[in-house]
Amino acid sequence: MAVIAFRMKLRPGCQAEYQRRHAEIWPELLTLLSDSGISDYRIFLDEPTDMLFAVQSVAGESSQALGQTEIVQRWWAYMADLMDVNADNSPVSVPLREVFHMS
Repeated sequence: MAVIAFRMKLRPGCQAEYQRRHAEIWPELLTLLSDSGISDYRIFLDEPTDMLFAVQSVAGESSQALGQTEIVQRWWAYMADLMDVNADNSPVSVPLREVFHMS
């Protein structure tokens, strides 16, 4: 299993709504992520910059690779008003390189 990390950017003033929507994440989206080999998925917020830092354990591809599925496309559309997105509503996502790991 690999661990990957990436960052995303919230629009100003959207922190509370982003957290609210994730507190009510759709069960079918969680099932898709889990069934696709994604586990221990965490998103951290750097409040002063509105930057999000995501990390997930993956047995296959990352959550970003699930964009062809209907449920992910609906989630992206649902979240598009809160964050920087691409033309297809996918979050602008910048992969992060691991530079240290204490095991």
